[in-house]
Amino acid sequence: MVYTQAPALGGRATIRQIRPLHRAWLWLPPLALMAVIFQLSSQTDPLPAITERVWDKALHFGVYAALGLLFFRAFLGEGAGWVTAAALAFSATSAYGASDEWHQLFTPGRQSGLDDWMADTLGGAMGIAMFVLVPRTRFMTRKSWRRRS
Repeated sequence: MVYTQAPALGGRATIRQIRPLHRAWLWLPPLALMAVIFQLSSQTDPLPAITERVWDKALHFGVYAALGLLFFRAFLGEGAGWVTAAALAFSATSAYGASDEWHQLFTPGRQSGLDDWMADTLGGAMGIAMFVLVPRTRFMTRKSWRRRS
């Protein structure tokens, strides 16, 4: 598969080959987490042992922080610059949070709320910030993994 990267700061557009295994390495983690979120939000009372003890906004924040981090990692791996990857990851995480709240409108026993969506969006922003600010391990990105080999 061929990917065209937009010119950055007046540079030339580049074309590079992205292998299917590399693309799976980038996109399967966020897609898997999205599937888990969808499954849990389809249930009337998911994980009652946890939801009885932990504030639901903290759960939203934490899960969507992980999703934001995984989206950011995927967009960077696709060749987007840091700012572009952060904007795309933030937008994707917030949009998925909004769609999750919309989905919960139609789930019996569940409530949808603007406060939940805000917790999702802020969590996504925190996940992106963690990726940028915390030193990355060798398993965070395939590129950094190759450098250490």
